[in-house]
Amino acid sequence: MKIFIIGITGGVGGQVARKLREQGDDVAGLVRREEQKGELAEFGAVGHVGDLTNGSARALADMIGDAETIVFSAGAGGGSREAIAAIDRDGVIKAIEAAHLAKVQRFVLVSVFPEAWRDRFEGDGFEYYIRMKKQADVALSRSGLDWVILRPAALQDYSGRGTIALGPAEIHEQVSREDVATTLAAVVHETGISRQILELNAGDTPVSEAIRAAVRDTTRAGEDSRGS
Repeated sequence: MKIFIIGITGGVGGQVARKLREQGDDVAGLVRREEQKGELAEFGAVGHVGDLTNGSARALADMIGDAETIVFSAGAGGGSREAIAAIDRDGVIKAIEAAHLAKVQRFVLVSVFPEAWRDRFEGDGFEYYIRMKKQADVALSRSGLDWVILRPAALQDYSGRGTIALGPAEIHEQVSREDVATTLAAVVHETGISRQILELNAGDTPVSEAIRAAVRDTTRAGEDSRGS
């Protein structure tokens, strides 16, 4: 499969790119600097130099080319309100437009728990970040694409366990970036998970089993809908 990753040099995006390459996928992504192309080439991925915030949707679509799936894992990383809006909301909206222009149907978005850290006061800036993420989720859900929104708990850098908790509603705790990347690599290929929001936390279920359960949940929901 040909996959284009926006956020390919990030903590999650870089790991999912490597995992997809290990599976034999063709992987490309958007980078900001020329030297980052060489870093990606070391494991067989292709970098396209561009600017998500200032470039056009048409330019992004040209980079996406004939990819079959887009993975969006970019984020402002606690920057200014302007940066958060430009990347976490407007960047997603631009990528959706680019997907339509490039005729790419499948779009997997890494989002955030809407209730993240509600047990402690993080300030107005964090609330703004959550609001921008939610607006991006809404835009994708209304896009007409074959979308999946993955909402991981607080991201950590410890080694992945290969086990997770995955479902339409999970407790917000923490999860390793490696386990998020493993889950993303599986979701990309599992077309039985479609137009679905999934929350992801550390847990005890192997990733492959959690993915199969999510497919079954989708199937049951469709059957219930037809029955009603």
